[in-house]
Amino acid sequence: MNRWLALIPLAVLAALAALFVGWSLKRDPAFKPDALVGQTIPETVLPLLSGDQAGPGNLDLKTAGVGRPMLVNVFASWCAPCRIEHPKLLALKARGIAVVGIAYKDEPVATRAFLDELGDPYSMVLVDREGRAGLDLGISGVPETFAVDAMGRITAKQSGPLLDDADIDRLVASMQAPPRPAPTKR
Repeated sequence: MNRWLALIPLAVLAALAALFVGWSLKRDPAFKPDALVGQTIPETVLPLLSGDQAGPGNLDLKTAGVGRPMLVNVFASWCAPCRIEHPKLLALKARGIAVVGIAYKDEPVATRAFLDELGDPYSMVLVDREGRAGLDLGISGVPETFAVDAMGRITAKQSGPLLDDADIDRLVASMQAPPRPAPTKR
């Protein structure tokens, strides 16, 4: 009888391993959730980057665009792909497109050094030391970019660095498109 009791934990462990293997075989690693597309940008209050520190003033992410379309780019100074996409963000600034930066889990001194070294493509930079905005936006990592229309609604999302001009044009076009009318109930 004691031998059978000793085998119960091994049987449970084997069953859990089988469940995990079955789940991982069905999971699509290329799937990137766009759960917030079509919804208004979350109300997240963050401090503005001021010099080498988070400034005393806070800004609600929802009101950062103040009635105009914008891109919201979540980045970090420690992120290698963020360095790669940086020239594309500078090009967006040169085109007159408002880009709001969110420094994700980064120290303000490191963020300022990053922007001083590579150039500042942002109309404003918000500091998200604890990653609260990242949670609210549902990011899976940095960099991620959200297109937000003039009404504060997320119209598209890009996970990973902005490298392809077609992806950039898709984001810009989505935030400037007129809002679709709400479906009518029949």
